[in-house]
Amino acid sequence: MWTKQHKKRHYGRLVTPIMATAFFSYFGYHSLNGDLGLRATEVFEQRRVAREAELGDLVKVRKELERQVSLMSAGSLEKDMLDEKARYYLNVSRSDEIVIFK
Repeated sequence: MWTKQHKKRHYGRLVTPIMATAFFSYFGYHSLNGDLGLRATEVFEQRRVAREAELGDLVKVRKELERQVSLMSAGSLEKDMLDEKARYYLNVSRSDEIVIFK
């Protein structure tokens, strides 16, 4: 007859709670601080708002440039615009003129 006695250990009861705590801690931490976490989402949103403002400024500049190009196109060439651009880029003026650069 086999009569060896051994004491039961209760470590088996702790394995599941420890594993669950580790699992939730890991994913909880990365849901806040990870590359796609809540804090990173806030940073992305701030960048998006800043870039939308920058886009608005660039759209205004582009429209102004398109307007200037349309004034210099072959169909509606305005001599004043052509004269202004030529003087600005070639740095030429008459002696009786006053030049103010913006």
